[in-house]
Amino acid sequence: MDINKALLTGESLLDRLRDPSVDMSFGDKLAASLQVTVLGVFIVLIALVLLYFAINLMEKLLREPKKSATNIAEDKAAKAAATEPQEEEENLQGADEQNQQELIAVITAAIAASMETSTHNIIVRNIVRNTDTTPAWGKAGRVEQINQMHRM
Repeated sequence: MDINKALLTGESLLDRLRDPSVDMSFGDKLAASLQVTVLGVFIVLIALVLLYFAINLMEKLLREPKKSATNIAEDKAAKAAATEPQEEEENLQGADEQNQQELIAVITAAIAASMETSTHNIIVRNIVRNTDTTPAWGKAGRVEQINQMHRM
């Protein structure tokens, strides 16, 4: 089918591309393929824009409202009023210091046992507590690997 005849009948390149029995030139096939490509890119772009707006709308609906300066001041005042008296805090600090000393003694004993030496030969100068941020699945994987090593 000639391109002029196709234009006179109102048939588009996409319609001609749809029918495999229609004989098209290389240029017609190339033009129709570009039309399909541009149409596909346009549809994907529209879908991404709609998705962007949907995500922003959900974020605004589900986000907790930010506290203003007056609300923060009121919260601090409420917390200050709810704190325990000074005497109880001093008692807790004394107990905490005793627990720290016991912890140092236990750590020193563990180091001495692993090095097979006396605790008199070891001086613990500083203990820094590291927070463990390993997720539960990571810990479970390590335990599983250790258990598999002991079975061998």
